[in-house]
Amino acid sequence: MVRIAIYDMDKTITRAPTWTRFLVTGAKRRAPWRLALLPLVGLVALGHPLRLIDRARLKGITQAMMLGRRMTGAEVAELVEAFAATIDSDDVMAKARDRIAADRAAGYRLVLATASYRYYAEAIAARLGFDAVVATEVRRDASGDVLSGVAGENCYGPAKRRMVEAWLASEGIDRADTHIRFYSDHVSDVPMLEAADEAFAVNPHPPLRRLATERGWPVFDWS
Repeated sequence: MVRIAIYDMDKTITRAPTWTRFLVTGAKRRAPWRLALLPLVGLVALGHPLRLIDRARLKGITQAMMLGRRMTGAEVAELVEAFAATIDSDDVMAKARDRIAADRAAGYRLVLATASYRYYAEAIAARLGFDAVVATEVRRDASGDVLSGVAGENCYGPAKRRMVEAWLASEGIDRADTHIRFYSDHVSDVPMLEAADEAFAVNPHPPLRRLATERGWPVFDWS
């Protein structure tokens, strides 16, 4: 039996969402004048709850505004390493670290499944000892430079489940011979929570807390 523990990242492992912080960190390092665009970024972000813009498009626009339309591989590597170090030092919840360590000790393969971009999620995952990452891919050109915009699906909601299933297939893992734990803070991850053998609501917002109570899913407070 293969045992896999899959964790969401933002507000499950980290205390706060990482995308805006990543944009601010990048702007400070690359072009501080772009920080003046933050109020405009906030206005653009309001388009999502109003259903004027989807999450994938929002990521592309905000990245272009705060980081520029193109970053070289070297620029990205330097930025994500510094960012991952900061997240590791002050934004990862201690109880999340404890649970990750316990799952590792129990023989679980650790997978981070996040809507965040892979290019920085992998750096955070590496510091936390994860074995694999399922995440949103960014557009790149032929030389490997990072462009603004999502490549493929945004790893969110039903797409996260599809992408995890695709990862299992790519690894040659038979789901029938696999025990999966899944941890998340948000109701958008219900497709993965329902697909797991063990579902855990971590620091859940009210909709997920209510659903966890109805379904009998354990609720953890790691904050």
